[in-house]
Amino acid sequence: MASRWIPVRKVEGKASRQAHCDLPEGTYEREISKEGFFGPAAMIYHQNPPTGWTNFEGPLRPRAFDLGKLDEGLGSPWAAPVVLKNASCETRFWRLDIDMPRLVRNADGDQLLFIHAGRGDLFSDYGHMAYEAGDYIVLPRGTLWRLEPKGGPNEILMVEATNGHYKLPDKGLVGHHAIFDANMLDTPSLNSTFKAQQGAGEWKIDIKKRGVVSTVTYPYNPLDAVGWAGDLAPVRINVADIRPLLSARYHLPPSAHTTFMADRFVVCTFAPRPFESDPGAIKIPFFHNNDDYDEVIFYHAGDFFSRDNIHPGMMTFHPTGFTHGPHPKALEKMLVQSKPATDEYAVMIDTRDPLDVVDSAERVEWTGYVDSWKAGEPETA
Repeated sequence: MASRWIPVRKVEGKASRQAHCDLPEGTYEREISKEGFFGPAAMIYHQNPPTGWTNFEGPLRPRAFDLGKLDEGLGSPWAAPVVLKNASCETRFWRLDIDMPRLVRNADGDQLLFIHAGRGDLFSDYGHMAYEAGDYIVLPRGTLWRLEPKGGPNEILMVEATNGHYKLPDKGLVGHHAIFDANMLDTPSLNSTFKAQQGAGEWKIDIKKRGVVSTVTYPYNPLDAVGWAGDLAPVRINVADIRPLLSARYHLPPSAHTTFMADRFVVCTFAPRPFESDPGAIKIPFFHNNDDYDEVIFYHAGDFFSRDNIHPGMMTFHPTGFTHGPHPKALEKMLVQSKPATDEYAVMIDTRDPLDVVDSAERVEWTGYVDSWKAGEPETA
């Protein structure tokens, strides 16, 4: 059945004619919207910052985790600690400091690897592909693979599309070459490096199905392909190759930076871009209610201009149910920035269904995050 929203078109009191621009003097704008930023929306203009709380009680609150403190080196992705999960999405943080001794296969869904630190070689059914920090690697469900780190440990954010698939977003009026061209997606090669690892000798495969690992043993390396053809394969793209949409006169919502889509969540990339130059345009993320999507941000590199006391390797989690927005120090630069462009790389995951925080995340939680919007210096992470 087609959806028809309840029609409301009204302006009450002091309000801006253009959202996120030319705010009435002395006000702070807050957006309430349906379906993220795609449905009906209202802009409410407040006399005080909408994040000016003095206390949170109960389980609902903004949370932050320092994933870099999950520092155990593990040879299998299935041993990596789960951080957040629901029925359609599972995130893990994996520190790999040895060549994987076994092959692995995910039978639960497509796997996204984001290389936060390190470099190495990926071997899969489709061949060999080198990787480095800042790479996204999409592994289709059922792919057989393993990693070999080079020059030091790897730190990897893993995002599983449980019982689902990763696709590219519809780029609409800007065309399918915008943000990144499909020609930028690299695929594995059946090169000499791949062929050199083939041959006899026992290999085990750890297959994850419904969260349980089973092991299959072969008397040879099953990565023994001599060719493949088709339109399905692992792909890789680096955050440095993403060219974000820009507007000099309007702060674009996070959805403009969508990189991959799954059935019940999206993955977005925040990459360096010029600040808005129009004097009336806000130049920081606007206050908004996350009423339909849980929001997760993993901080990869740079200066995170909307946050304070956040460093690379941390993850913030804003579940649905309250207003969130920039920290007080960022709010001071709402209309005038001290530098011409942002300097950050971050991965955002927005899930349509509520996420559960797993015990491993609670062990590395910065409990002072909820108080970091208060006046004065908060407890640091």
